[in-house]
Amino acid sequence: MADPSSYRPKPGQIPDSPGVYKFRDEYRRVIYVGKAKSLRQRLASYFQDLANLHPRTRTMVTTAASVEWTVVSTEVEALQLEYSWIKEYDPRFNVKYRDDKSYPYLAVTMNEEFPRVQVMRGHKRKGVRYFGPYGHAWAIRDTVDLLLRVFPVRTCSAGVFKNAARTGRPCLLGYIGKCSAPCVSRVSAEEHRELAEEFCDFMAGRTGTYIRRLEQGMREAAEEMEYERAARLRDDIEALRKAMEKNAVVLADATDADLIAVAEDELEAAVQIFHVRGGRVRGQRGWVTDKVEAVTTGDLVEHALQQLYGEESGDSVPKEVLVPALPDPAEPVQEWLTGRRGSHVSLRIPQRGDKKALMETVARNAQQSLVLHKTRRASDLTTRSRALEEIAAALDLDSAPLRIECYDISHLQGDDVVASMVVFEDGLARKSEYRRFQIKGFEGQDDVRSMHEVITRRFKRYLAEQEKTGEWAGDDGAGGLTDDDGKPRRFAYPPQLVVVDGGQPQVAAAHRALDELGIDDIAVCGLAKRLEEVWVPDEDDPVVLPRSSEGLYLLQRVRDEAHRFAITYQRSKRAKRFRAGPLDDVPGLGETRKQALIKHFGSVKKLRSATIDEICEVPGIGRKTAETIAAAFARAAPAAPAVNTATGEIIEDEEPVSAGASDQRRGQEP
Repeated sequence: MADPSSYRPKPGQIPDSPGVYKFRDEYRRVIYVGKAKSLRQRLASYFQDLANLHPRTRTMVTTAASVEWTVVSTEVEALQLEYSWIKEYDPRFNVKYRDDKSYPYLAVTMNEEFPRVQVMRGHKRKGVRYFGPYGHAWAIRDTVDLLLRVFPVRTCSAGVFKNAARTGRPCLLGYIGKCSAPCVSRVSAEEHRELAEEFCDFMAGRTGTYIRRLEQGMREAAEEMEYERAARLRDDIEALRKAMEKNAVVLADATDADLIAVAEDELEAAVQIFHVRGGRVRGQRGWVTDKVEAVTTGDLVEHALQQLYGEESGDSVPKEVLVPALPDPAEPVQEWLTGRRGSHVSLRIPQRGDKKALMETVARNAQQSLVLHKTRRASDLTTRSRALEEIAAALDLDSAPLRIECYDISHLQGDDVVASMVVFEDGLARKSEYRRFQIKGFEGQDDVRSMHEVITRRFKRYLAEQEKTGEWAGDDGAGGLTDDDGKPRRFAYPPQLVVVDGGQPQVAAAHRALDELGIDDIAVCGLAKRLEEVWVPDEDDPVVLPRSSEGLYLLQRVRDEAHRFAITYQRSKRAKRFRAGPLDDVPGLGETRKQALIKHFGSVKKLRSATIDEICEVPGIGRKTAETIAAAFARAAPAAPAVNTATGEIIEDEEPVSAGASDQRRGQEP
C-alpha cells in the first residue's frame, strides 16, 4: 500500500486550468482517469487526510504510485479526452458499464451494392443503418417478416445470393414475393437500394407517408375495379399497422428521445435506456456497474452518456436526452452531444406530463434490473472468493491468487505444435490477456519440453523489461505495458499462480523454467485430467481436493479454457496448412492477385494448364510473376481427380474455387 504523500506533486506544479489526469500504479498501469475544471483543486482533494476520503477513493490513492495530467483548452475537450483514455486504458477504478446482455439490432447494410436486412450484434460497422436495440432477436424477425411484404429487401447471406445469381433461380422468398430478387435481376441495384431506403425511413419513424400512399393506391385500384391489387394493398397496410402496433405510442408528439434512468446503492448502479423514435419505444438496453469510486448520480449519468454516444454521430444521437440528474457542470456534456449530432441536443430532466411518466417507468426497470443483478451476483462473489481461498490453502500460498495463468500444449501427432496462455483475474476469465505460442525450439512431440519453452519465453520477456527499467512491466517488443502510454498489453504483470495442463512432468518443467530465470515468488501447480489431481513441484504425491470443492472447480475451468484456446489455435493452423496450395509458394503473390487469377481462369485446374502468356493476361500479373507461378505448378505433384464416393464417378473441377480449397477437395496436400 503506497503513501499518497510519496508521489504528491509539489505546491504550484499543478496548473489551475481544465484538464485530464491519470493515476498509475507501481507497474505504470493506468488505474484511474478523471477530468476537472480546475486540475489544482481536483487533485488537491485526493491528497488530504485518508480518514476523510471515501473508502473507494482511499483504496485508489493508496494503490496508485504516481499521478500525471494533461492541460486542455475547454471542458468539452477534457470530456472527449477523458472518454478516449478510459476506452484506451480500461482503468480498474473508473466506472465501466457492463451490458447485461449482447443486445441484437436490426441492421441494413447500406454499404453493400445490394443492401441486406439482418440481425446484428456487437460493434457497429461503418455504412450500416441500425435500429434498436431489441430485447430479443425473434422480435426483430417478426417485425422484418411483416415489413418484407411491403419492402421486399434482400435478407439472404452472400453465399446464398451468389449461388442464386449463378443458377439463375431465386430463393423461396423471391418466389413468395418477400424479396425483390435482385440476384436474378428482377430489379436493378438502384431500385433495390430505393426499397432499402424506404425500409429505413419506415423503421426510423416516418410511417405516415407510406400508410397514406398505400391507402391512396388502394382507393384508386378499387375505383378502377382492380380488386386483386386493392386487396393486396389492403393487406400491405394491415401488415404495416401490425408492425407499428408492436411498438406502442408512448409520447403523443412523435418525439425522438432517449430516456436514461439510474438505480443505485452504495456498491453498484444499474442504468436503463429507452430509445423512443417517432413517439414509440424502438429499443431498450440495460447496464450495470460497480461503484469503484465515489460518484454522484450526475456522474453516473455522464459516464453513461459517454459510453452510449462516444462512438455515435448524426441521427444516432437524438434531439432530446432525458436524464434523472444532470452532470455537474451540464453545459460541456450538452455541447459535446451537440457536436456528436451536428445540431442542437437538449439534455434535461423531465418535470411533468408524458415524459415524466415514461421516465418513472424507465426508473422502475432500472430498479428491477439492479435487484436481479444483485441476486445473481451475490452467490457468484461468494463462490469465487471461497474458490480462491481454497486454492491458497491447498497450495500453502500466502494470499489468494488474484491472477492465475494457465498453459496448455496442443498438437496433432507432433505436427503444428502450439501452446496457449489464459488468464483469470479474481476468478473470472480476462480474455484480452489470452496469448498463443508457436513452439519454435524443436520439432516433434514432446509436451514437457514444449512446456519448458513456453514458460521460459513468457517470463524471459517479463524479466528483460524489469532489468531495463527497474520496474515490473512488459517489454515493448512483446506489446507490454510501456512507460509512455500505460496501455495494458501482453505479458504485463506477473501471476500469483501458474497452472499447467498436465501432471508431475509438466509441473517439473514449468518449475525448472522459473528456477532457471531466478523467479521464486510465483507458485506452480498442475491439474492432471485422469483423476483431477493437483500436482505441485518437488512432491511425490498430489494434492487431492474434494470433488465438491469450489477451488477444484475453478482450477478445472481454468484448465479447460486453456485446452479450448490451445486446440482452437492448433486446428486453425492445421486448416491453414491443409488449405495451402502452389500459389502460396509464389513470393509477392498476395490474396488479391490470387483471387484475380482464379477469377480469370475459373478454376485451379485451368490455371494449372495455362501458358505463361495466358497468365500474363491477368491484370497485375507481369511476365516474371507468371513464370514463377508456372514453375510453382510444375514443382507441385499432379492433382488426383475428385471422386464421388457414392457413385464412383470422377468429378471434373470446373467451378471457381480458391487455390487451397481446390487442393483440399481433391484430397491432396500440396
